[in-house]
Amino acid sequence: MTPGRERGLTAVLCAAGAGLVLLAAGRTWATVKAQGSITPFTQQLTGGDLGGAPGALGWAGLAGLAALLATRGRVRAGVGVLIALFGVGIAYASTVAVQRSSVLAAAGDKSALLRLGAHPLLDVNLWWVVSVAGGVVLVVAGMLTAVRSAHWPGMSARYERAAPRRAAEDDPSAMWKSLDRGEDPTAHERS
Repeated sequence: MTPGRERGLTAVLCAAGAGLVLLAAGRTWATVKAQGSITPFTQQLTGGDLGGAPGALGWAGLAGLAALLATRGRVRAGVGVLIALFGVGIAYASTVAVQRSSVLAAAGDKSALLRLGAHPLLDVNLWWVVSVAGGVVLVVAGMLTAVRSAHWPGMSARYERAAPRRAAEDDPSAMWKSLDRGEDPTAHERS
C-alpha cells in the first residue's frame, strides 16, 4: 500500500471512529423504571445524559482528523498519540457511564422522584458498545498514525514546490526582471 493511501485509510478510520462515538452519544443508553416511587415513572437516558465525556472526546477525535491531515513529522506522530488517547478515554468513559451507580446518579439528578424511596429497574441497551467500538477504532487510527506517519506525504507538499512560481506570477515586476535576465516568462506555460 502506498503511503498516501495508508494516510487516507487512517483518516477514514479516524472519521469512522469519531462518527460512531458521536452517533451513539445522542442515543438512549439506559432506561430507568421506578415502580415503587410515589409516582411511577420511566426515564430514558442518552449517552450525553450519562456523562458528556464520550461525546466531547468524539469531537476531539474529529478535530484530530484535521490535525492528522495538516501536520507532518513528529507533530503528526504526536497527534496520533492524542487520537489514541481520546479513543482510550471514550472506551473507559462509555463503560463507566453504564454502571448501575452512574445510571442511578444521572437519573436522580433528572428526577427527585427517584430519591423518594424508589427501587428502580435498569435496562441498559447496546448503544454504549457502539461508543466503545468507536473508541477502539480511534485507538487503531491513532496508533497507525503514531507508528507509520513518518512515511506519509504532507498535505501541502505539492503546493510548497509551486509557491515560488506563484509568487513570481503575483509580482508584476517579476516578469520584467525575468526578461532583463533573458528568461522567457512563457516557458513554463509551454511545458
